[in-house]
Amino acid sequence: MATSNIDLKGKVALVTGASRGIGRAIAVSLAEHGARVALHYRAERQAAEAALAALDQTGAPHLLLQADLADPEAAQTLADRAVAEAGRLDMVINNAGIYERHPVADSTAADWRRQWDRTLAVNLSGPAHVIHGALPHLRSAGGGHIVNISSRGAFRGEPEAPAYGASKAGLNSLSQSLAIALAPFGIHVVAIAPGWVATDMTKSYLRGPEGDAIRAQSPLGRVASGEEIAAAVLLAVSGHCDALTGAVIDVNAASYLRS
Repeated sequence: MATSNIDLKGKVALVTGASRGIGRAIAVSLAEHGARVALHYRAERQAAEAALAALDQTGAPHLLLQADLADPEAAQTLADRAVAEAGRLDMVINNAGIYERHPVADSTAADWRRQWDRTLAVNLSGPAHVIHGALPHLRSAGGGHIVNISSRGAFRGEPEAPAYGASKAGLNSLSQSLAIALAPFGIHVVAIAPGWVATDMTKSYLRGPEGDAIRAQSPLGRVASGEEIAAAVLLAVSGHCDALTGAVIDVNAASYLRS
């Protein structure tokens, strides 16, 4: 399917964690195909404004929304704020997330609890609250699409950051549960599970001493690009392949294969 066939004009998308990296690539792709985008960010206002400026070149009046998604109230009301400015909501892309090292053998009890609470709040509870808050608006629009950005770590494990791996496994389960629960309302839910992705946030690893080993995890000898993740999101929200609902799509350059 050629992406030129995808027309999102008149649609409004909420993208969390959109100031940099994968989130920004997703926002740009949706805007290029006609969607009006509400870009969420937590703290990096300057990066968010730069992302907004890049989107504004597409012509639609896009908008910025600041919130800490570890705060349940902020996550729950994020969609309301988007609709208050944009008038409707058709798709939600839950991309915001955190990855923090906390090896079990090296963590104090206080650090262990803090990392688990924070990681699950942002990576799992946050998306759940965003979706719940968005549901009335998606139903009012006659249906829509939800895409949750997961990780291959949900399947292979994350020994250095176990809360991250667990949160992404939970996000996959949430996505599949909601794909069933929301199907009667015409709402389609997909999870996308990248491996390593080349972004400004990963370049220090990819250019450092670990870079060759990271790329060697894939038979292609490379990692994915943010634009490739965005292309998968675009397919999921396009309306051309809604039978994807309930799927967890691996985009990891065959660096991890599961049965």
